[in-house]
Parts: sequence; C-alpha cells; structure tokens
Amino acid sequence: MMSLAARLGTLSPYLQACGPLKTLVPGAVNKEVLMKCAASGHFGARLAHTDIKIPDFSDYRRAEVLDPKASSQESSETRRAFSYLVTGSTAVLGVYAAKTVVTQFISSMSASADVLALSKIEVKLSDIPEGKNMTFKWRGKPLFVRHRTEKEIAAEESVDLSELRDPQHDKDRVSNPTWIIVIGVCTHLGCVPIANAGDYGGYYCPCHGSHYDASGRIRKGPAPLNLEVPYYEFPDEETVIVG
Repeated sequence: MMSLAARLGTLSPYLQACGPLKTLVPGAVNKEVLMKCAASGHFGARLAHTDIKIPDFSDYRRAEVLDPKASSQESSETRRAFSYLVTGSTAVLGVYAAKTVVTQFISSMSASADVLALSKIEVKLSDIPEGKNMTFKWRGKPLFVRHRTEKEIAAEESVDLSELRDPQHDKDRVSNPTWIIVIGVCTHLGCVPIANAGDYGGYYCPCHGSHYDASGRIRKGPAPLNLEVPYYEFPDEETVIVG
C-alpha cells in the first residue's frame, strides 16, 4: 500500500524543511511532524511579490486619453475623421497616378507623325484609264484601284448573292460604282493576285488558283473570303484618299 508520504509528494520540500522524517505507519498520520511544520509557518500561503513597479506609458499616450474617467467619444470621432481623410487622400493620389501612367503608356504606343503621314495615300484618278487597274503600295501592302467600265458595273450588280461563297452585294463594296478599291492580298495564304485576269475578269491568284470578280469577290478556288475593302473617301471627282 502506498504510504501517505508518497501521496503528499508535493509537500515534500516543506516536510524536509521541518527536519528528518520518521517512518510513517501506513494509514496513520504523524501528528507531531504536522504540528511542527504548522508552527514554523511552512504551511502558510505564499504571497506574491508586491515590489514590482508597473511600467508607465503616459509619455506615449495622447493627452485626450490619459484620464481613464474621461469619455473617449470625442477622441474616437477625431481619429475616425483623420483616418477617413488619409484614406480619401491616398485614394485620390492613387487614381491620379494610375491615370498618368496609363496615359503615358498609351501615348508611347501611338503612331508617330511620320507613321501617320504614311497611313494615308492619295491617288489621282485621272491617271487610271477606264477598264484598267493600277497598283499602289499602302501600309506595306499592294492596293488595287480599278476604273470599271459600265459593262463591268452592270455585270457585278446583277450577280446572284446565293452563288457567292462570301455574299456581298457590289453596292456594299463601293462608294462610287466606277471605282473598286481593294487590298491586293489573297485571303487564302496572302499571295498577291493578278489584275484583269481569271475566269471572271477581275483578279486571279496563280499560286493556288483563286478567282475573284471585278468587285473583288471570291468566285472560285480555295480563298474563303472576298478581297478586303479599305476605308477611303473622295475629296473631289479626281482624287481618292485611302486610309
């Protein structure tokens, strides 16, 4: 059977301080030892240290909150207003900075003056005989300007749209029926067609056999789409500006 001394292991330091322990009879308590320890005060409550100085952080606190009895509502509202002001100012500055960066980035990507000058081409129409096609270089691509005859105009306007792979009426591809202006790049693989050639008298791409009519519409061959029509305008009857 475990002795009482073993059960009271936590009291061992106090019991040792009282002097040599005598053998305890199991189930019995040595009253003399207990009375001796009690008289010497070893069973008294252990007191906490009372000489520790609590740090004073008054130098780091705002004057408004030094008094614990004073209401902090006014200080809280002042701090909240200051926080809103700082947040709003930061947001405004951030938006302005972002706008400046985006504006400068877009400006850096814009075309320069010399590039803009080459983005348009002016063609003198009086130099192109009726029924003929002239080729110009525009933005690194061939530009076809064709002076159509009355017969060609009538033939292209009478084409049944159901027969076309890329249905477009001739009137939707020209501003002035006398002139058809297209980019001379085959829509199949980017080859340059030959003008006034092919089964339909318009344009013919000898590379893979694509045939276009006098309106630049694909009529036969592997090309999927019509020749592209760029933006252009007629400032007068003798001039066209493309781009």
